[in-house]
Amino acid sequence: MCNFSNDEDRFGYIVDTPEIRGLIDETQRLMREITDDAERVEALQPAFAKLLGADGWLPEQYGSPDLESGMGGGIGQYALYRAEDGSLCLFSLVIPAGASTPIHDHLAWGLIGVYRGEQAETIYQRMDDGHDENRADLEVSKELRVREGEFYTLLPPADDIHYVTTVSEGASVSIHLLANDTACVWRHKFEPEAGTVEAFRSGYSNAACVNEERETVR
Repeated sequence: MCNFSNDEDRFGYIVDTPEIRGLIDETQRLMREITDDAERVEALQPAFAKLLGADGWLPEQYGSPDLESGMGGGIGQYALYRAEDGSLCLFSLVIPAGASTPIHDHLAWGLIGVYRGEQAETIYQRMDDGHDENRADLEVSKELRVREGEFYTLLPPADDIHYVTTVSEGASVSIHLLANDTACVWRHKFEPEAGTVEAFRSGYSNAACVNEERETVR
């Protein structure tokens, strides 16, 4: 279990290493130079792969479960970098062996890769038009195994709804680079069998969110 005080907002480089700075610098450069999301994400892949392949940059406490997390199941979500304007974040997500995230969306383009362990990812396609904010008709569209060093892209609305299960013997650690302040924005959590959807905010294990009021997400 990790005990962190998150009663203060934390922005910038929460973990400051050359590897993280290299990725963030490249991301910010490409955000300025490339306007198309798909082209930008493709151009980011070499820098992201370099971070995933490097050793020793992730502190032990940010690769450990958190029994008090907003995601439940001991899942730890640790901010590594947060832009103060909410335009970019980098975080680690720690999922204990056998645990799964809720079915959720991200609402931002980005890259997600496995740094340690192995994950099974189930991706859903939304079949309704989203007119009713409390209902969703989902169908499974893909099932993947993601191993250490492998990664995938997010380009909403395509493939943005999923859940992840750790299938390795130990906890898995994935690294997320996303174009919002993911844990602090109101996103959606889905229950496919019931057809329901509700707003949720997962929160970081090591940093507070600025606005505690619920916002409408679409």
